[in-house]
Amino acid sequence: MTVNYKNNKSWHNIRYGSVAFVLGIPTIPLLVMLPPLYADTLGLGLTSTGIALFLARSFDVLSDPVIGYLSDNLNTRWGCKKPLIGFGTILGGAGLFFLLTPDQNISIWYLGLWAIVLYFGWTLVNIPYLAWGASLSEDYHGRINITSVREIFTILGIITAVAIAAIAASLGYSERGALKLVAFVVLGVGCFLFGILLFTVNDPTRKKPISSRKQNLCFLIRSITTNKPFLLLIFGWFINSLANGIPAVLFILFMKFILEASIVERGMLTFIYFFSGVVGIPIWLLLSHFIGKHRTWCLAMFLACIAFIAVPSLGPHDIFAFSFICIITGLALGADLSLPPAIQADVIEFELFRSGKDCSGTMFSIWSLTTKLALALSVAVAFPILESLGFSPDFPKEGNNLFALAIIYAAVPVGLKLLAIALIWHYPLTPKKQNVIRQFLERRQMKGPITS
Repeated sequence: MTVNYKNNKSWHNIRYGSVAFVLGIPTIPLLVMLPPLYADTLGLGLTSTGIALFLARSFDVLSDPVIGYLSDNLNTRWGCKKPLIGFGTILGGAGLFFLLTPDQNISIWYLGLWAIVLYFGWTLVNIPYLAWGASLSEDYHGRINITSVREIFTILGIITAVAIAAIAASLGYSERGALKLVAFVVLGVGCFLFGILLFTVNDPTRKKPISSRKQNLCFLIRSITTNKPFLLLIFGWFINSLANGIPAVLFILFMKFILEASIVERGMLTFIYFFSGVVGIPIWLLLSHFIGKHRTWCLAMFLACIAFIAVPSLGPHDIFAFSFICIITGLALGADLSLPPAIQADVIEFELFRSGKDCSGTMFSIWSLTTKLALALSVAVAFPILESLGFSPDFPKEGNNLFALAIIYAAVPVGLKLLAIALIWHYPLTPKKQNVIRQFLERRQMKGPITS
């Protein structure tokens, strides 16, 4: 009997990546719909809601490096990733359910408690899950196959959430009803897909260390932060994430006040953007085989810059023109989601080469921290600058309000993306160098760990 290895590998990647569908569904409901529900509908107020979510996020940030360290050093009969993911699934599912299905009479403590439970469960799942993906292939191009499958499922999850909200609204559901529907979909589908992941995908054991020296968390972080390719990648990722976060924060305001788009048109443009991300991923995957992952990512960022240049010229009801911009920037989103994590997997292998330790969990915890910081700064940067330039949602058409909104929405991201391109263009870990590192590690593993 002949086994089609390539086909088996593809199904293996799908079984691993499909869990991202569940992780993608709550993204928009939690970021966009949850705060207004508690602040307005349930009557907690903006300040109380903001304080509760901020404190929960603060705890979440502190837990990242600890979970990363555990992911690298845990050794159980079930593997090093599965126990954390299994426990995180239970916590995250409970937190999500209680957050999205609150009673009418709730307090700030209710919101804060279940937000902490959700975020902690999410971290327990996300960091080992990303590190697990980095270990599933030792091939330069094979890594992007894994991240591409995973991020396609993530975007499909986001699109599903948009569809659930639209269907719920058409059926007469309130915002609370739509969120409750999201919770039941996530829990139902999650039980199935997480079951597939935990019971059918091999949890790779910790890589045999090249060095036998004991290293605590502080030592590992010091070692990682002297890894120049990692620092270059993480700064480029942070700057580009900030460039993506600012227009994301202003997306609704831009469509509402400059395009004067209806609710239906806004939903359509959102769908076009994320669907284009799905379409773009295999395109960037193919191109990366010819020019490398980092150059392909730079090309995608430059394509987004070209699209953003046209934004300030748009006006009321330019929906058709803006849909083309959504297509182009959505295609670029596919590269932003799939290529940097694959490059991060290369950096993890380089760290194993230089320090002798598998630090995948710790490195992805720093990656997670950077992502959260970029998203937080997107709000902290966009709104104050917009306000300083005179924009007010109460009087959007006074003075240069709309021009200020267009400039912050488009010009600032272009500048940031050009800076990220400048950082990443000469990224040192090419396919040729990565192959040399891989060959060294294979020889080193055969000889056993260094004891000095």
